[in-house]
Amino acid sequence: MKKNYRLANPDEESKGIDGFIGDIPVSIKPETYKIKKGLNESIEVKMVYYEKIKNGIEVDYSEIIS
Repeated sequence: MKKNYRLANPDEESKGIDGFIGDIPVSIKPETYKIKKGLNESIEVKMVYYEKIKNGIEVDYSEIIS
């Protein structure tokens, strides 16, 4: 995306934010998070999902670019 990024500070982390891409707050979760329906967690920011694959990781950041 060629944007600046940074990790969240402790106050931001308490709101479910893991970091920022540009000015967009994001939460980074494994792909399996999508199927965990029983979580009592409400995260009100854009999500970035990742999946471990044979040669590294695959990242889905479609919520940020849409």
